[in-house]
Amino acid sequence: MNRDILKGQWTQLKGKIREQWGKLTDDEIEQMQGNSEQLIGKLQERYGRTREQAEQELDRWLRDSDQPQRRAS
Repeated sequence: MNRDILKGQWTQLKGKIREQWGKLTDDEIEQMQGNSEQLIGKLQERYGRTREQAEQELDRWLRDSDQPQRRAS
């Protein structure tokens, strides 16, 4: 998944975003409406990340979220 798809799947991803970044408020998440730049800014603000760190964290999370869940055997 990439940042462009984030906006299209925002409704489905809001809960996962809440789980991943619990310091973000529900109001902040609602106001973002899938805008990756706003999410990056909030990650910088709430978690003290640099812009580069926040971008990498979001990109890694999006990439990992796109991977199918493996079943435990």
